[in-house]
Amino acid sequence: MTYFTKLPAVLLLADGTVFYGKAAGKIGTTTGEICFNTGMTGYQEIFTDPSYFGQIMVATNAHIGNYGIADAEVESSQIQIAGLVCKNYNITYSRKQANESIQDYFQEQNIVGISDIDTRQLVRHIRDKGAMNAIISSEILDLEELKAKLAEVPSMDGLELSSQVSTTETYTFGDESAKYRVAVLDLGVKKNILRNFDDRDVYAKVYPAKTTFEEMEKDFAPSGYFISNGPGDPSAMPYAIETVKEILAADKPMFGICLGHQLLALANDIPTKKMFNGHRGLNHPVKNIIINHCEVTSQNHGFGVVPEAVRASDKVEITHVNLNDQSIEGIRVKDKKAFSVQYHPESSPGPHDSRYLFDDFIKLMN
Repeated sequence: MTYFTKLPAVLLLADGTVFYGKAAGKIGTTTGEICFNTGMTGYQEIFTDPSYFGQIMVATNAHIGNYGIADAEVESSQIQIAGLVCKNYNITYSRKQANESIQDYFQEQNIVGISDIDTRQLVRHIRDKGAMNAIISSEILDLEELKAKLAEVPSMDGLELSSQVSTTETYTFGDESAKYRVAVLDLGVKKNILRNFDDRDVYAKVYPAKTTFEEMEKDFAPSGYFISNGPGDPSAMPYAIETVKEILAADKPMFGICLGHQLLALANDIPTKKMFNGHRGLNHPVKNIIINHCEVTSQNHGFGVVPEAVRASDKVEITHVNLNDQSIEGIRVKDKKAFSVQYHPESSPGPHDSRYLFDDFIKLMN
């Protein structure tokens, strides 16, 4: 286990707000869009969720690293966040199942962070001012130099990132003799989504983001298609929108989660928008208006579908609504075997209320 003296570090937001704290992880500099997650547990799953690629994560829980890092709990092959901001950065950990400390983990993967700041104040600031870019540094403390570097960081609005986190080669997950075969378009898929398919007698084949419908159909002849979660602006992904349109045209069963939900909307001429603040946490209430049932959900998204456009559409119908802000959390395409949700039913981390959606997808393939 690594022990170190905490060096000074600085966090600078695009609006000029500055926070001074202590270095966490690798000594260095990192940039990205700053956002916050309100979950009280699951920091390792958050770190490795590809949907967070390019983002600096503010942890609202007071203690991060206190139960260490366990190899079995990653959601992808590496840490995906651009940097970490937290209150208490706990290098010592208390769980015997853990393999290493958060400090060793961050140093191995070159992740820069900052701790010992007032995260409550920071979150309130982001909540009121909206999502923005930020820079963390434990090697440069000169604010003018940091401002110059921060000015070069592109906005998340219009940024295509899924092709950077997607697999570069196809791979399979599950039992080849399973009853169902699902083609997974990997835009940043989480491992627990694949585990949920495996638990339901599904043999999945995972394809790079820019794989066409024709290539997947000829190669695998799947029972259905899954469009995964992922980072970036969905409107900057014409290749994926076209693939979704082709799946719909072929009338194949299709299920989308998070980014997959936004792409299904775009494929039906429903625009998306960047949110003032995204939804990120484990306790968002969502109502299934089809069966009049409320779910507590795990969420992670900074873009959403335009509610007015969904309501005006004659192609889709609304299935789920967020009870906090009435945003659209689920749709299904009329006269097609295709549906999607904005939140994360695989719930890693989070509650298991919504895992029935995987069963609904199985029913579509029967």
